[in-house]
Amino acid sequence: MQDPHGGGDERSAMQTELGVWAITEQALDLERLGWSETIFALSNGNLGLRGNLDEGEPYGELGTYLSGVHELRPMPHAEAGYGYPESGQTVINVTSGKIIRLLVDDEPFDVRYGTLLAHTRTLDMRAGTLVRNVEWRSPAGQRVRIKSTRMVSLTQRGVAAIEYIVEPVDESARLVLQSELVVNEPSHGPRVSDPRVAAALIAPLTAEDHLALDASVVLVHRTRVSGLKVAAGMNHIVDCSAPWDSSTEALDDLGRFTVGTTLNAGQCLRIVKFLAYGWSSLRSNHALRDQVGAALHAAQSTGWDELLQEQRSFLDNYWECNTVEIPDDPDLEIAIRFGMFHALQAGARTEGIAIPAKGLTGTGYDGHAFWDTEMFVLPFLNSAYPTASREVLRWRHTTLDVARQRAQELGLTGAALPWRTIDGAECSGYWPAGTAAFHVNAAVAEAVMQYLDATDDTDFFAECGAELVIEAARLFQSLGHRARDGAFHIDGVTGPDEYSAIADDNVYTNLMAQRTLRAAIRACAQAPDVASALGVHENEQQGWAAAADTMHIPYSEALGIHAQSTNFTMHPFWDFAATSESQYPLLQSAPYFDLYRKQVVKQADIVLAMHTCPEAFTLEEKRSNFTYYEAITVRDSSLSAVSQGIIAAELGHLELAEDYLNECAFIDLRDTHSNSDDGIHLAASVGAWAVVVAGFGGLRIVGGVLRFAPRIAPEFGPLSFTMRHLDRRISIRVTPTKATYELTAGFPLNIVHYGEEFTLLPDLAVTMAIPHADPPPAVSQPIRRAPLSRRLRNNDRRRTIEDHAAQKKLDY
Repeated sequence: MQDPHGGGDERSAMQTELGVWAITEQALDLERLGWSETIFALSNGNLGLRGNLDEGEPYGELGTYLSGVHELRPMPHAEAGYGYPESGQTVINVTSGKIIRLLVDDEPFDVRYGTLLAHTRTLDMRAGTLVRNVEWRSPAGQRVRIKSTRMVSLTQRGVAAIEYIVEPVDESARLVLQSELVVNEPSHGPRVSDPRVAAALIAPLTAEDHLALDASVVLVHRTRVSGLKVAAGMNHIVDCSAPWDSSTEALDDLGRFTVGTTLNAGQCLRIVKFLAYGWSSLRSNHALRDQVGAALHAAQSTGWDELLQEQRSFLDNYWECNTVEIPDDPDLEIAIRFGMFHALQAGARTEGIAIPAKGLTGTGYDGHAFWDTEMFVLPFLNSAYPTASREVLRWRHTTLDVARQRAQELGLTGAALPWRTIDGAECSGYWPAGTAAFHVNAAVAEAVMQYLDATDDTDFFAECGAELVIEAARLFQSLGHRARDGAFHIDGVTGPDEYSAIADDNVYTNLMAQRTLRAAIRACAQAPDVASALGVHENEQQGWAAAADTMHIPYSEALGIHAQSTNFTMHPFWDFAATSESQYPLLQSAPYFDLYRKQVVKQADIVLAMHTCPEAFTLEEKRSNFTYYEAITVRDSSLSAVSQGIIAAELGHLELAEDYLNECAFIDLRDTHSNSDDGIHLAASVGAWAVVVAGFGGLRIVGGVLRFAPRIAPEFGPLSFTMRHLDRRISIRVTPTKATYELTAGFPLNIVHYGEEFTLLPDLAVTMAIPHADPPPAVSQPIRRAPLSRRLRNNDRRRTIEDHAAQKKLDY
């Protein structure tokens, strides 16, 4: 029998036993618990549970998260400065309801003791569940089988549930189950050395109220500094083959429901644990307690089987409209689906709260939301689940007053949206990468316009969207200036490439500001009442138009490329040959001042601009730019491969695009950045979908019209995907020589294939030829920075990537 703890070549092996719908861990690797807890995390955008073991120990990092629940912490600065944020925000581990402890003849079930005979866990992306099967022999020789099924409901926002079944195998056994609510779980502690920060984050919850009744417990707590109240409750159903007894207790930081029985071999003890959560900064203890009690009642009234059915129905509807099929590479297909699943988990029930960079799967980046969400996650959700996009943008709208105050503090008009935040206040203590990254305004404005074009939700645009776009435009208008050359310049900013901070006329920022200014003019025309209420006058709109029309876009005539920013191409090149693999990411081995004065790119900047603003570049300019910047981009940001993959596909570098797709899709399943313990790389992971659809599918949405220019290599095999647009569902199948489009739901729709417009009619497929294209000139990456090869992985399914010390072997 395979060693369930792992070891040798089978260590941390994962296999897809349910086709292309599940991730299965065949062996428990105690050294990689943090990674598996991230992979097996469940969430609905409001409530998130890391994939910790049911019994609570051992663990890599404990985690139960409520979106928006955070603690404030002091933000020390080596040297204080005007406008520096004084307080940071950190997501906290709230009341844990995952714990179900088992005692077998008085011996606690613990995978580190006795003999673990079998251990599997399966994330089923059709059912929305995490299933664990265990066979364990206690130190005294008593053998039991355990099966647990965990879910976080996508239909009942504050609810999770666990089914736990235990069965003696060889002989009768006395069993005791302890189902708990635990507050301020002992963890590894905050990863900081400042005692002021540690004091704010260790045991962040203080007791307010507790109640125990029959098989239910409710605990109410408050964060010590931020003052947020959190309520958690549990209730139980017991099904047992023999007589049993139980007790319930509640203390300040502990709720416990205990069940005891004696079972013969083959008999079962089953409990279903219902969990409910709620939080507020305003409501009373009683109101929160009642909210949780009502949610528990609703869940228990629904019942375990019906909760599972609701979950399956929700996901059936989701997957019906969101497919990616790569028959010749099922490993890649499931990896892409894994990113799509986690994107849904991150956004399904946010309802006016941000989507953090890690979703609710870990504490990476302190649980902060960045521009990543609007730029990389929302384009997918606009197609896959547009309700989630709308709610994220509603959250941005609720933060406008704070953003306006921040703009005033910086001497600007409009709204300065935060670089990183939980509740809307800026949390970046490093201003060159934070405060100066004003392109976050453009990302939000672009997300608003993309959502409008994808849904035609004019009510949302009038309520929230237009105001966001107008205030973003005002920020750029006040940030820039008209110079003696007559052009509009934006100086002293940081673009997506954070290795080039405080630059003048960053091309990406300027082009996106240009789009924002023009979007604001459109917003005034489409929502005149909003514009009037905000005091927008004709001369202000004329100023926006003039700034957009004269926006300066640096271009090097000598090199025939766009300079990433003014004088960027005058800097010396980074010495890539003298940089070892261990020195990446460079931000951990080189001082920023040296990075800032060299030609080295952390994250695709110009390349991202070519994707988001395609009208600003000729085909020849795209080719020249891509060749130049590919050679100096080190991808120390996980986001970079998304943009590089899309443009590589557009320009015909198809094998390279496959490699970037491979890198995005497997970033967490193979832990290629060696930090997936901290949570999912949400934007990069779901970015694999963008490489498929916008890269190989060639999708660009121009004026609300879908324009496709698909192309794949013969070796890739056929590719199919389904997407939604304006309440239509479209299926696209691509081969190396042709593309077939079919409208499977909704009214007729005009689309464009390689410049040729035609009308899709319901259930009438249209097949179009893909024009021949000569292969482009070769491009290269910095030494030791080429992406992971998809074709090598596909040719050798047991290949390990030796360039990454923490790499696991994953079999699909």
